[in-house]
Amino acid sequence: MIFLNAFIVGGLICVIGQLLLDVGKLTPGHTLSALVVSGAILDGLGLYEPLIDFAGAGATVPITSFGNSLVHGALQEAEASGMIGIITGIFQVTSAGISSAIIFSFLAALIFKSKG
Repeated sequence: MIFLNAFIVGGLICVIGQLLLDVGKLTPGHTLSALVVSGAILDGLGLYEPLIDFAGAGATVPITSFGNSLVHGALQEAEASGMIGIITGIFQVTSAGISSAIIFSFLAALIFKSKG
């Protein structure tokens, strides 16, 4: 059942993104920002963790999970370290994802030739 839940929730997040692109006529950058901010807002309201518990990878793989990670890390470190924890918490939680994105983008730029 967890696979079906992951498929449905992940698919719905993708449908929302596609609707923002097609119906809302938003640019890919605006759509990306809207999905990250919506994940952050849902985590701030305490609604994203139950979604992860329900859908597993269907909620942790899409870009909305990045906003969730930013807010989650900031709130955890703010409780432990105070105001400085807000900044350090963001970087602790998301550093692996950001680092891998930079490394793999660099490798792809070395290997493949752009069309433009």
